[in-house]
Amino acid sequence: MIQERLCEIRRALHQIPEIGLEEFETQHYLLKEINAVKTSYMKIKTWQTGTLVFVQGYNPEKTIGWRADIDGLPITEEVLSDFRSVHEGKMHACGHDFHMTIGLGLMEKLSREQPKNNYLFLFQPAEENEAGGMLMYEAGVFGDWLPDEFYALHVNPDLPVGTVATRSGTLFAATCEVRLHFKGKSGHAAFPNVANDMIIAATNFVQQAQTIISRNVNPVEGGVVTFGTFNAGTTNNVIAGEARITGTIRTLTDESNALTQQRIRELAVGISQSFNCEIDVILDQKGYLPVINNQKTTETFVQFMQNEQEVVVEKAPVAMTGEDFGYLLSKVPGTMFWLGVESLYGLHSERFEPKEEALPFAVEHVGNFLQSLDK
Repeated sequence: MIQERLCEIRRALHQIPEIGLEEFETQHYLLKEINAVKTSYMKIKTWQTGTLVFVQGYNPEKTIGWRADIDGLPITEEVLSDFRSVHEGKMHACGHDFHMTIGLGLMEKLSREQPKNNYLFLFQPAEENEAGGMLMYEAGVFGDWLPDEFYALHVNPDLPVGTVATRSGTLFAATCEVRLHFKGKSGHAAFPNVANDMIIAATNFVQQAQTIISRNVNPVEGGVVTFGTFNAGTTNNVIAGEARITGTIRTLTDESNALTQQRIRELAVGISQSFNCEIDVILDQKGYLPVINNQKTTETFVQFMQNEQEVVVEKAPVAMTGEDFGYLLSKVPGTMFWLGVESLYGLHSERFEPKEEALPFAVEHVGNFLQSLDK
């Protein structure tokens, strides 16, 4: 596809961001584009808002998979353009509109002629909120279409267009969402002796939780425990009988994530005893495992890209970013990499504005790489 067509598709998708498992309009648009280039050796399967396109090879020895995530975020866009989001309070602030467009471009490029091997193009829902890759795998959607190797990219606003970056081993962290509900007894501010202040209990918990990584996890591995919301109380002269906090765990290994979750639960027990209160703890990891790139597929990808003119290859540092592609990579060997899109504002920003020149670059060079695997 030429740049003008890729930009047209990206802008159409950018206008209709939808939250995970609600991507009905997005799926309709994708199916329209897929059917426009469908051949006799292509098969289509849907699951909820997800879509799989299987390109049957004429003498297949393996199936090569490409994944593009399709959901948006609950963010109000502040970029002023003719193609800004028409869904109020929702935005493609993580670049999934780019991911889908590149996926469509790769599908069209690799299916112009029937390949020797099979290709699977996965347009996956709910990467941001429900680990859609895990849901589809556990639902048995792939069946005998499950790839032998899987690839995916994520746009990176800090890298210039023309750059790809990856590494063997861990690329992104395992994540786990944390929600706690503290239940004590409210009362008059003048009589704390007959109340049970949950602001104090929750504050103590947050402070102690900061020692989990520093005093329990191997410092070489690292990790993060961050609390992003703290809600308690109704007015200035009433002691809060309830408090709710939410946060996230980010670690570089599943083992560290499990240990951190265990310590969260143990701290909650200790705080509940110390402050004579009840604490409900919800730890929700879903399918957000660490993204661990296979050494062989990653070395093959890097070596190929180093020989592509106009491509700059960098070794990516490990990031605490979470990505549900880690679940699929726990089942199938493969590689994820960063694609430079150069934006002044970062991922999940209401002003995120990636450069569209990255679209034809990715389709050309990533397409060349995927075709090189068809041997």
